[in-house]
Amino acid sequence: MVELSQTVLLKAYRLMRTIREFESRVAVEFEAGTVPGFTHLYLGQEAIATGVCMHLTDADAISSTHRGHGHCIAKGCDVKKMMLELYCKRDGLCKGKGGSMHIADISKGMLGANAIVGAGAPLAVGAALTARTLGTPNVAVAFGGDGATNQGTVFESMNFAVVLRLPLIFAVENNGYGEHTGISYHLGAKDLVTRSAAFGMPAEEVDGTDFFAVYEAAGRAVARARAGGGPSTVVSVAARWRGHFEGDPQTYRDLAEIKELRKHKDCLKKFRQRVIADGSLKAEQLDAIDAEVAQLIDAAVNEAKAAPPPAPEDLTTDVYVSY
Repeated sequence: MVELSQTVLLKAYRLMRTIREFESRVAVEFEAGTVPGFTHLYLGQEAIATGVCMHLTDADAISSTHRGHGHCIAKGCDVKKMMLELYCKRDGLCKGKGGSMHIADISKGMLGANAIVGAGAPLAVGAALTARTLGTPNVAVAFGGDGATNQGTVFESMNFAVVLRLPLIFAVENNGYGEHTGISYHLGAKDLVTRSAAFGMPAEEVDGTDFFAVYEAAGRAVARARAGGGPSTVVSVAARWRGHFEGDPQTYRDLAEIKELRKHKDCLKKFRQRVIADGSLKAEQLDAIDAEVAQLIDAAVNEAKAAPPPAPEDLTTDVYVSY
């Protein structure tokens, strides 16, 4: 087991708490009608994005999904600019033109959330191919859910990455449902690890509610990619706490399941219990982070509500790139 410093542990907790508070507040604001468009929340899966992205730098790239806020935060995107983007305001990360499902920040290596299921994998392949071609030590990570693994784009990306030994990690987030269909029905293979390994790469499964398990598995995969060992797949299992989208009635699942998840599969509770029990951190340190993050999210929402929308003349900017 890897021994982590207090600095690393505090950073991990802050990232997970920030994702939790951001998503919890977005849920409230969306229900109140202040956040436009569709939104898909990452609640319950915070340890996955955090455990993976803590191994990455701004020069490393990730591709995200329609459920991308957690990936953004874990990759280091500005939380206030993220909130501005969700509110479609002029000073948002994408100047109010991306919204929740297309939020991106290239300066942080966040290639963007993507409303097309499975479409992020080829983008990450491109980033990994660039790193290999230029001879840089950078890696790419393709985040995707269990439902996305059934897409041909993902199959082709896995095969291409193996053939060219690309520095790429497929971070599969098995949250139990492909939109409204349970994995026991939509997955034809024995399991996601077996299917990924069949392409010719190392693959392993971890508890996605255990930050330490994700962090260690992702660390192995990233180190292998940086050393020229090629791609890997890490399957993290963590059921989502909300519906496929906000407003989803979730008639396809027993809602009692969610209460059990919050009680027994909360990555933040598990993290706190472990680091306090082993003496790595004190409750007071974690409580202080909780308070700071709550203030940050409250300020982000208030500023986003008061911020100006894009001006009419902004409509034709950032549409095409001239080379």
